[in-house]
Amino acid sequence: MLHDMKLYRKPFEQIKQGVKTVELRLFDEKRQKIRPMDEIRFTQTETGETLTVKVYALHIYADFKELYSHFDKTQLGYKVDEECCYQDMYAYYSAEDIEKYGVLAIELIG
Repeated sequence: MLHDMKLYRKPFEQIKQGVKTVELRLFDEKRQKIRPMDEIRFTQTETGETLTVKVYALHIYADFKELYSHFDKTQLGYKVDEECCYQDMYAYYSAEDIEKYGVLAIELIG
């Protein structure tokens, strides 16, 4: 099955280069349909460029704090010398939505 998602420039390029291997999302109704070995077509929000990757595994957590504790920060798109903070995700998702849906780590195969 093919799923469509949008991505900002930086994470899009990181996934394209194989640097970021885990995409983080709310575990909302749309993401609850994703299964291992499905494909995700990411569309870069500024250019419309697309990239299709395969889902290796799904990991469901109550919140981003728990999720961040289970992955190396480079898998999540942070540089080795960069501060890694789960609160960064509040720029994209509200605390209410996180509490309502939980969160999802989508492990990708390039």
